[in-house]
Amino acid sequence: MADAAPPPSKRKREVAAAGEDAPGTEVKEAKVAGVGNGTAAPAHLPFSGFRVQKVLRESARDKILFLHGKVNEASGDGEDAIVILEKTPFQVEQVAQLLTGSPELQLQFSNDIYSTYHLFPPRQLSDVKTTVVYPATEKHLQKYLRQDLHLVRETGGDYKNVTLPHLESQSLSIQWVYNILDKKAEADRIVFENPDPADGFVLIPDLKWNQQQLDDLYLIAICHRRGIRSLRDLTAEHLPLLRNILREGQKEPQLGCHLPALNPQREGRDLQRAVGRGLCVGFIRCLKEAILQRYQVKGDRLRVYLHYLPSYYHLHVHFTALGFEAPGSGVERAHLLAEVIENLERDPEHYQRRTLTFALRADDPLLRLLQEAQKS
Repeated sequence: MADAAPPPSKRKREVAAAGEDAPGTEVKEAKVAGVGNGTAAPAHLPFSGFRVQKVLRESARDKILFLHGKVNEASGDGEDAIVILEKTPFQVEQVAQLLTGSPELQLQFSNDIYSTYHLFPPRQLSDVKTTVVYPATEKHLQKYLRQDLHLVRETGGDYKNVTLPHLESQSLSIQWVYNILDKKAEADRIVFENPDPADGFVLIPDLKWNQQQLDDLYLIAICHRRGIRSLRDLTAEHLPLLRNILREGQKEPQLGCHLPALNPQREGRDLQRAVGRGLCVGFIRCLKEAILQRYQVKGDRLRVYLHYLPSYYHLHVHFTALGFEAPGSGVERAHLLAEVIENLERDPEHYQRRTLTFALRADDPLLRLLQEAQKS
């Protein structure tokens, strides 16, 4: 069982994927007013007041609600903020506490042996995960607003002539990524690291996973090396890197890639010593061993994949529990790492040539640009 994670710092990672089916391309910008690592101490929201303007999106199935509100109105015209409220999963080891003693109940229905109640849990068992986007721009508001989706097929030529120029014209800040890599934020949440600036990486729990249960395990490997934006940039040059992600992770730790027993105080140093340097033995070598060592989840119970389109344009790999229907793990967006490797082995320029299918929101400018280019 993983240690409880402290509250994340205020910044955007892939929080949009918590109920988002398509990444969009116009809203990868994140304004980070401050960075830092969470603690267990009481905290305050980074604004005063919250007057609800609109429910941007809600999901009864996922038990999540996206709210747009006005804040800081007492000191002026107010500012826009987005608050995302999500019910957290039950903790198996704590759930019995809900039924001990005399729980507060309201009867809703009773018939023969069946009855339904509303149960009001104690404070320590009723937390709600709260994500804040503040200050929020119009792009953020549109990002979280429910939109119809459209499938598009992007050829290699479309990427070069339409998608890439469009991305380069946007203000797609990924400063929050660099804050993690530079230890300005979330340093205490890093599970695994090779600090080499060219070939290193960090492995960190995704914000959608609270680290309290393994059913929805979700980690992200982010490389230190800059300039590899997405699947489209991968060539045969990256095969050693990709093979190590997959091959070294699907077996028990072995000599040369042994992970010592960990504790929260020294795990970063231990894991750092456990890996070598260089592209072939560096980037995410032994990552699945790290997951196995800390979370006791073997490689054949992990889904390892890349997104296209990604939520942010800095190479990263997703590790999720196989039984977890993670947002963005559908066939129109997720590309299994094993298949990526095979494709590059057959054709080193596979992802420069291949037509890729993905979904875009109806209001995404890239959708219109691709549709117009494909008509001409």
